[in-house]
Amino acid sequence: MIDISESVMQFLLALIVVGPLIGAAAAFLPAPPGLKGKSPEQAVLRHGVTVTGAVLLAALVLVLGFDHDQPSRMQATTDITWIQALDVRIHLGVDGISLPLLVLTALLSFLCALYSYFKMPEGPSPKAFVALVLVLESGTLATFAVLDLVLFFLAFETVLIPMYFLIARWGGAGRQAAAWKFILYTLLGSVVMLLGLLLIGVKAGTFDMVALATDNGRGLTTSVQVIAVLAIGVGLAVKTPMWPLHSWLPDAHTAAPTVGSVLLAGVLLKMGTYGFVRVVLPIAPDGMRAFAPYLAGFAVAGIVYGSLACLALVRPGGKGDLKRLIAYSSVGHMGFVLLGIATMTPTGVNGALFANIAHGLVTGLLFFLVGAVKDRYGTADLDTLAGATGAALYGRAPRLGALLAFAAVASLGLPGLAGFWGEMLALFGAFDPAEGLSRPAFLTFMAIGAFGTLLTAAYLLLVVRRVCMGGPRPAGETPIADVQGYEFAAWTPLVALTVLAGLWPAVLLGLTDPAVQQLLAGGTQ
Repeated sequence: MIDISESVMQFLLALIVVGPLIGAAAAFLPAPPGLKGKSPEQAVLRHGVTVTGAVLLAALVLVLGFDHDQPSRMQATTDITWIQALDVRIHLGVDGISLPLLVLTALLSFLCALYSYFKMPEGPSPKAFVALVLVLESGTLATFAVLDLVLFFLAFETVLIPMYFLIARWGGAGRQAAAWKFILYTLLGSVVMLLGLLLIGVKAGTFDMVALATDNGRGLTTSVQVIAVLAIGVGLAVKTPMWPLHSWLPDAHTAAPTVGSVLLAGVLLKMGTYGFVRVVLPIAPDGMRAFAPYLAGFAVAGIVYGSLACLALVRPGGKGDLKRLIAYSSVGHMGFVLLGIATMTPTGVNGALFANIAHGLVTGLLFFLVGAVKDRYGTADLDTLAGATGAALYGRAPRLGALLAFAAVASLGLPGLAGFWGEMLALFGAFDPAEGLSRPAFLTFMAIGAFGTLLTAAYLLLVVRRVCMGGPRPAGETPIADVQGYEFAAWTPLVALTVLAGLWPAVLLGLTDPAVQQLLAGGTQ
């Protein structure tokens, strides 16, 4: 930690949130003389790398200036009246819960911009592509930084339009249908969520999330809390995505360009689960307690369903698409996050937050790798990749094969890597849920979730066997390229952080645990 004044911290957080929006507008301006490079397209792609890099740097400085001795306290706070008649305020701040998500978003956005500089997806104007990625980054960062319910909703919705166009204009086969399905599902969920947020604001007399969390539901009747949790929960569950509201996700991932899939899995899905932790748990605890067993039931159903869907896709003759398989795996992994939240215990919620970050790192890496495999082989169809001799990445592109195997075992929760701790803590939380929740029911959910980890290991090991292993390369076959320099640069941070989080979980848990303890106790400093 370094000593940085509160005013500088406020400026850094405002820059992190607003900077990408300014960069998006600047993307349409002509490049200054001497910075055009070989073409205007190259200049605007370099602009995207520069802006996302500056935001990442600001986020890292924010981490260094963050008071790690008081992670439960809101820091770098800005509180300005915006709409006085409704008491809507521009209220920003970070604590130990939101800080890791801010850094994850900034990191993945930068890596996607860097990757796109060398491997721009086919489609229309690069200027529009860069601007959309920056607007998407700004909306996501704002979601994790705002402390007003109205602003939270606006930030939550900001990401929908850029992601729609990234899928519809730069995606692959079936992109129009996938984009429409994405926007319709998420918009319908958001309309219901808005009603719940307005109900809380009107009944409590404020939209300030800090004040509402401090009140801990005491100013809201149980019936109001139940209705609000139901409405808000539906909107958040669609974005998470929770089974059975997940059906937009596989289509969106399959059609999206590589960087679109990375941002969708690594960042956008976290907005839903963050909403459960930041809004639902502290503001309407009685309503959450009423729905917690149902949320846990849907969560474990998603774990098993996602794993069975992946097993069906990976079997020979299943005509499974590798991107679609990773998308279904996200349904299962996010099920562990929801299970941890549903326990309403510090152990479970910490596990959920850890699993959020781990999923962003590991699944982001997986989508990068699957995109690379598709670029080299021209397909992500597992039957085609397995073929007569198999994709045989170990023999044809050993470094790519090793990275894919690493990401797969990290995703299945191998101890020592990031995927292990979140799932284990979520299951421990289910073993002893919060007071007032049925322990026999949660023990059942824990057993089903543990069974889901076995299914997860099964399908991911099958993926490794079918894609990485295989016969020798036939004589005369054109060799495929192994990991390129720009790919190495984009993927190495994710590999390193996956190992770091697995070997040193206290890096994350030391931030989240004090904030979670205070949040569940109903107080904010």
